[in-house]
Amino acid sequence: MAAIVRFLSFNSSLLSTSSNPLHQTQLPCKNNTPKRLSSDFILNSRFGINPRKQSLQFKIQATITETEQPKWWEKNAGPNMIDIHSTQEFLNTLSEAGDKLVIVEFYGTWCASCRALFPKLCKTAQEHPEILFVKVNFDENKPMCKNLNVKVLPYFHFYRGADGQLESFSCSLAKFQKIKDAIETHNTDRCSIGPNKGVGDVTLETVSAAKAKQSESPSS
Repeated sequence: MAAIVRFLSFNSSLLSTSSNPLHQTQLPCKNNTPKRLSSDFILNSRFGINPRKQSLQFKIQATITETEQPKWWEKNAGPNMIDIHSTQEFLNTLSEAGDKLVIVEFYGTWCASCRALFPKLCKTAQEHPEILFVKVNFDENKPMCKNLNVKVLPYFHFYRGADGQLESFSCSLAKFQKIKDAIETHNTDRCSIGPNKGVGDVTLETVSAAKAKQSESPSS
């Protein structure tokens, strides 16, 4: 506490030499011409304040803050847009969707076309809260994507209840109208009769049974 009091006393005495905030101190020079030093220079010199260093610290802090922002594929448009990280999670999502239209986007984090299309897909999801939008990272789910015949990105699947897979196609930002047309075709009021078909020819029951059988087999 004593050190703080002394600092404030010294600081006030230094600044009280003039009521002018631009107070200047004269120093003798060889040619007898007084050299004027501003109070800012004196304060910076005595207390080790380096304006250039402060600016550098600000730039570093700004860079760190920028890198902490979520990556483009980590952003979601709302509660009706979810990420899938495994085959079982994908199957469960389709099974629990009921008669709701499900649009699945297969994407790659490195895919420039996926990145360009993504903002418009988010906007479409906000415009259709009744539709479930599912995002599948290709690199995290390569075996599943291969079984679903996903060979180009971005790629889209449309699913609905007992009807199973309704449509599938590749799409870019320039051809985004294909997605809007598919929504208009398949997003109608109706009720499905029968079990959920899920992933088309490979039904949910078949895949689940195969998975269970594989888990029961002894490991080599």
